[in-house]
Amino acid sequence: MVLLHVLFEHAAGYALFAVREVEEIGLLLPQVEESVLTLGKFHNVVKLVAFSPFRSAQSALENMNAVSEGVLHEDLRLLLDTALPPKRKKVVLGVGDAKMGAAVLEELGVQCQTGGVVAELLRGIRLHFSALVRGLTAQSAAKAQLGLGHSYSRAKVKFNVHRVDNMIIQSISLLDQLDKDINTFSMRVREWYGYHFPELIKIVPENSMYCRVAKFIGNRRELSEESLEGLEEIVMDSAKAQAILEASRSSMGMDISPLDLINIESFSRRVISLSDYRKELQEYLRSKMSQVAPSLSALIGEVVGARLISHAGSLTNLAKYPASTVQILGAEKALFRALKTRGNTPKYGLIFHSTFIGRAAAKNKGRISRYLANKCTIASRIDCFSEVPTSVFGDKLREQVEERLAFYETGEPPRKNLEVMKEAVVEANEVVAEVKRRQEKKEKKRKKREKRRLEALAAAAEEPAENSVMETEENDVGAKKKKKKKKQQQPEESEAEAEPEENGVEEEEEEPLPKKKRKVMVEPEQQEEEEEKKKKKKKKKKAVAQDSEED
Repeated sequence: MVLLHVLFEHAAGYALFAVREVEEIGLLLPQVEESVLTLGKFHNVVKLVAFSPFRSAQSALENMNAVSEGVLHEDLRLLLDTALPPKRKKVVLGVGDAKMGAAVLEELGVQCQTGGVVAELLRGIRLHFSALVRGLTAQSAAKAQLGLGHSYSRAKVKFNVHRVDNMIIQSISLLDQLDKDINTFSMRVREWYGYHFPELIKIVPENSMYCRVAKFIGNRRELSEESLEGLEEIVMDSAKAQAILEASRSSMGMDISPLDLINIESFSRRVISLSDYRKELQEYLRSKMSQVAPSLSALIGEVVGARLISHAGSLTNLAKYPASTVQILGAEKALFRALKTRGNTPKYGLIFHSTFIGRAAAKNKGRISRYLANKCTIASRIDCFSEVPTSVFGDKLREQVEERLAFYETGEPPRKNLEVMKEAVVEANEVVAEVKRRQEKKEKKRKKREKRRLEALAAAAEEPAENSVMETEENDVGAKKKKKKKKQQQPEESEAEAEPEENGVEEEEEEPLPKKKRKVMVEPEQQEEEEEKKKKKKKKKKAVAQDSEED
């Protein structure tokens, strides 16, 4: 007879249940569904065999990550080894996740079952779990679920592999939106200022430069020879500046009021600020792409690479795509239209914006797009799965595409891929070793600074304690000195009274010698202690100064 056991993963721990009357349950699914709702009937169906609670919240999080990834954790392995019957051939383990079942079968050799009766039994166990496990209340189970849910979500956000890709996706989307907005606003400035100075449009066709010139000129009647130098700085051409000056003198434009000019200048200023921000955003995108996908950006450029990542959703998704998908990525509408009408499928999508396809002849555009998509797939996989991404492979892949373009035009055979990749691997290893060496050096410096800071804090904490000890010792020594003085003064006074002077005149009492001797004995000890204190203070000041210089 087959023994069916059910594994249930809870926030409090793992629970293993044995199912009674397997054959009847397998035949009577409606009865199982009814028995799940009532605890009394469900007690007759399942029995708790073993319960392994998690030792801590960190252990619960580790087990949860292992379960979500379909990996058999050591805690779960220990539970199944000890709780399952020794004859594993007659045992069937019911699990909720097929990945976990495959892992258990591979690691322990236990047959696993998912779906059907197992799903209904897991539903009943989840409903009555706090009643099935002794010592576990519904309130504590809810707290465990809430805490584990928060920690799991926090860990997923913290260790999200797509978190840097999100910045690239947002940046390229904002860049495209800025391009549209700047073009729209520039056309509005052209149309608005064109009423006053229509000839300027033909002389300065570029949008951002036109806005700068319009803001600089203002009223064309006020333009003179004195403002020629400022025009030359904006248009970067003396002939063009002279043409603007001559056109302003013989312009057909209408006169414009000062209020309209103020509005036009204000709007031009905003368009100029948007274009400046677009340049900053492009630099930011370039730096991000060099950090996240250096090979892909070296191969086809930062903007096209960022568009591919944005369209795929993440660098990981792009790395999973085959080359045929990367080739037509961005041309999905044309592809489905061609499939529907049984026409020709598109040859390229987003990679058409790369310079390679534009440089190729019309008959070779499809071939070079297919080759370029192949290299883009290789570059994205290298960037995604390498520990220290470098642009070495991207440069080598770019050289290969250049050689293939030359082959299509001149017939010169390109190098083999194996030779190029061998060279790239050697160069990449050198670069990675250099990067790791720099990282280790930075880590050593950081540890040294941290150690010095801790030593300075410890010394500062010890100083008041030493001062208090010294004060107590000095007080004790002073009290002892006073007692000895009193004892010495008493016998001297008695001797002076007993032996009067011959002349009948009392001589003045001489000071006791032991007092001077004690002063002489105590002074060197105090001087040594003060010198030690001064040396310690100097050492602390030097350590603090070195830390501030390094920071």
